[in-house]
Amino acid sequence: MTTYLLAGGGTAGHVNPLLAVADTIRSREPDAILIVLGTSEGLESRLVPARGYELVIVPRLPFPRRPNRQALTFPGRLNRAVTNLTDLIRGRQVDVVVGFGGYVSTPAYLAARRAGVPIVIHEANFRAGLANRLGARFTRFVGVAFPGTRIRHAQVVGMPLRPEIERLDRTAARPEALSFFGLDPDRPTLLVTGGSLGARRLNNTVLQSAPALIAAGWQVLHITGERSEVADPGLGHYRMIAYCDRMDLALSVADFAVSRAGAGTVCELSALGIPAVYVPYPVGNGEQRFNAADVVSAGGGILVDDADFVPEWVRSELLTVLSDRSRVVRMGTAAASVGGRDGSARMVDFIRSALA
Repeated sequence: MTTYLLAGGGTAGHVNPLLAVADTIRSREPDAILIVLGTSEGLESRLVPARGYELVIVPRLPFPRRPNRQALTFPGRLNRAVTNLTDLIRGRQVDVVVGFGGYVSTPAYLAARRAGVPIVIHEANFRAGLANRLGARFTRFVGVAFPGTRIRHAQVVGMPLRPEIERLDRTAARPEALSFFGLDPDRPTLLVTGGSLGARRLNNTVLQSAPALIAAGWQVLHITGERSEVADPGLGHYRMIAYCDRMDLALSVADFAVSRAGAGTVCELSALGIPAVYVPYPVGNGEQRFNAADVVSAGGGILVDDADFVPEWVRSELLTVLSDRSRVVRMGTAAASVGGRDGSARMVDFIRSALA
């Protein structure tokens, strides 16, 4: 019986691959013990217990980026977290620590190194995060989702996808999806999503462009995010929802997508052969632009800067693409050529190789 300590949290980009790997381990090894490290503030605080896994809360320890009071107290707080996790690893007889990045992974890597336990890393983004770059110094088992990711010892394993996405039969699920969202079976569907919190530029531009999209023969399924400030205009063939807990159905009905370029979203759309316009999040270290690079190069996606994604661009560029159904089909085929659905299995095989 193997005891796994999985570390990662804060955002869906860390939590979803972690849960996908946990689910695959549980399906293969029903007697395995799975412990998840996370924060009390992140998505993991809700999603991990709901999935039936034990969640151990650790303090949120962002690296200080300027000299201030937090910077002075950081070494002591980090050392306490590492000591506590070292005790956990030894006390629970953890066999391997698997990190997915984020604040909780740093103390987990340091504790695993102190306890002499193998470390395995998964880096979902094209540009590796600080925690995983640190952890890669302590192990040669570093799995990445994208071939071009620059991090020590990188080996491509792909993106672990949620089981409901990994096993999705879009054709079979489409009738249920159309009924679930109240969509017209005779119109192609444009799926618009900016993530769980939404995206102001995407929401406003698509809302203003909705009449033109509908006039072109499409219907829009617009997931605005729970913090969005836009209001439903009440148009026919335009379905606005704040949040979607059945993304498998949303993806089943999508013939084309407009989305941010988070690593998980790019990999899900590519794995399912859904062509997309990617509008990278304009804040941060710019990794979203690179996440979409492979699928865009293959012809399965179009990249547009956030500042350029305006109604005029939709009318002049996007509508031109959507009006050419053969091009949409070709783009879907191109997207599928760089996608994959076996990331969870490959990552679990990778973890097992570290234990061999």
